[in-house]
Amino acid sequence: MTQRDYLDHLAEVPLFAACARNDLKLIARRAENVHVSKGKELVTEGKPGHEFFVIASGQAGVKRKGKKIATLKKGDYFGELALLDRAPRNATVVAETEMELFILGQREFSGVLDEVPGLGHKLLAGMARRLREHDAKSVH
Repeated sequence: MTQRDYLDHLAEVPLFAACARNDLKLIARRAENVHVSKGKELVTEGKPGHEFFVIASGQAGVKRKGKKIATLKKGDYFGELALLDRAPRNATVVAETEMELFILGQREFSGVLDEVPGLGHKLLAGMARRLREHDAKSVH
């Protein structure tokens, strides 16, 4: 996955939906490209989160309460809310194959927020839109 691919995937993340391309470039520069082996537990249900992941290659399984609920592959992402708070993870994600990941930590993300005035407002707008869409779906 190229940096451009990563930017395209960031743009699809609801948290970053209101961000301009230049904002996404700043966020992307702070991410780390990491290789993980098959079987590596990436996040653990119930443990605090502090990283956001975009899958560049490979596949991961998602389990909640020990039951597999999803499979993630290239282009999928998870953990974006951990950039905003350190709440416990709501699922465990394990690499089912070797994987290449782009990982953005909470500390690096906070640095971008400090560096770019106004980015926080764009993120809030993206989260408000996501919440509104969720509320609209849950109304009968």
